Amino acid sequence: MGEMTTVSEVINALTAQGYTLDFNLRSSQIDGGENLIQAAPDQFLIDRHYRFEGESDPEDEAIVYAISSLDGKTKGILVNGYGTSSENCGEEVINKLKFRTD
Repeated sequence: MGEMTTVSEVINALTAQGYTLDFNLRSSQIDGGENLIQAAPDQFLIDRHYRFEGESDPEDEAIVYAISSLDGKTKGILVNGYGTSSENCGEEVINKLKFRTD
């Protein structure tokens, strides 16, 4: 991917690469209300991430994560703020995941 300067550009590019599940939405939850990656973090890896700095507004600070299952059948995106806009649940999920090394 070339240089992308907005969160939406990254999301569109990742979606085109098959990262179609939105891990931020309730639709990615299984019975009991847990997100798929919350329920089995050992079955998912972070493939790559993109960090966006809020040049004029700290609310614009975000990290976009491309996440896939070990078998590659499930691919999705999780967007999480950082700093003052960080969401605890998103950060907890990310902290349980490992980065893909291959």
